[in-house]
Amino acid sequence: MYSLALAAPLFLAFEIWQLVMCERYLGIKQIARGANPREMGPGEVIACLWTSGVILYGVWMVSLLAAQSVRVYGLILIITTAIGYSLRRNCGLKWILVILTFEGAIRVAALAPLSVAVWGNF
Repeated sequence: MYSLALAAPLFLAFEIWQLVMCERYLGIKQIARGANPREMGPGEVIACLWTSGVILYGVWMVSLLAAQSVRVYGLILIITTAIGYSLRRNCGLKWILVILTFEGAIRVAALAPLSVAVWGNF
């Protein structure tokens, strides 16, 4: 099960990509011009990759709970995602980017040391 944690750098890159995409579709420029991100979403290929990545990321987070040595990282990622999702569901469009940024920063802060710990011992 420890080998599952070797994918941490991949999900770290995915997390950074998500932050970039969120800024692109929910950023200050979009808010200033009053654009609705649901009307200007990404193309089908990007949407498919993003959705597949999010699902795989969720399965990976849950699978981290099975390995005792990396369980705390899985818990941090799952709790951060759950809190961020519940906050985003109950706020206006202007606050979503702020919440996503903090949520992403916390997940990056959990993934970076996990990546170093796993690949440093490999």
